[in-house]
Amino acid sequence: MNESQEPDRDRPAPDAGPVRRAPGAVSLRDGPHIARVAALIGDTTRAEVLTTLMADRALTATELAAIAGVTKQTISAHLNRLVDAGLLTVSRQGRHRYFRLAAPDVARVLESLMGVAFRTGAVRLRGSPREPALRKARVCYDHLAGELGVQLYESMVARGAIRVDGDSVEPGSRASAWFGDLGIDIGAALQGRRLPCRPCLDWSERRHHLGGTLGASLLARLGSLGWLRQRPDSRVVDITALGAREFGRLLAGDTRD
Repeated sequence: MNESQEPDRDRPAPDAGPVRRAPGAVSLRDGPHIARVAALIGDTTRAEVLTTLMADRALTATELAAIAGVTKQTISAHLNRLVDAGLLTVSRQGRHRYFRLAAPDVARVLESLMGVAFRTGAVRLRGSPREPALRKARVCYDHLAGELGVQLYESMVARGAIRVDGDSVEPGSRASAWFGDLGIDIGAALQGRRLPCRPCLDWSERRHHLGGTLGASLLARLGSLGWLRQRPDSRVVDITALGAREFGRLLAGDTRD
């Protein structure tokens, strides 16, 4: 074959016409615009803001700028985009505006993405002094995550406090007794439209911890009992000396005196 007969590798392939979709198939154009949300989360500064606010604390633009390491002008532009997209809400108190995650589903998406990042090795904290503490116990929006959160979840399942049915979780036959032993009124926790129990896949343990109303009530109660103490401006929660003793008892299945 001479040069004139050489195939033109740069020539585009013939147009085969429109791609046919299988019956019932849904394209990106038909459903929610996930690319827009993914692009918002994918920016490093905005991802820093979103994961910081998973601690379920409202922060000002100045505080978030310091955490993200950017100017206030830069953070304001990012915050405006996140608010406009419905990922954050903002409330004004006096001269300050406070930002927080718009809803629990935002936190669930972030936690799932963290799980993928951890599994694929895209983890900035690896080797950091904070990594063991973050993996041990942390706040996931308004409930407890990390090794301790997973241990409690599995203990609740084993003791009938919650019941797993496929992908769903509901209060178990021993829910009133188990949560009542901690001083949690399960009846009050079951009021409202929010799901009482939700399995949340833990990014570091790759097993579930408890979300939903009961998960939030549990974290709040463990803090008020003095078993856990959340670090300032961090998702990390430390187990107190009292907590270490009480968690040992609780995980062993002993009741409180």
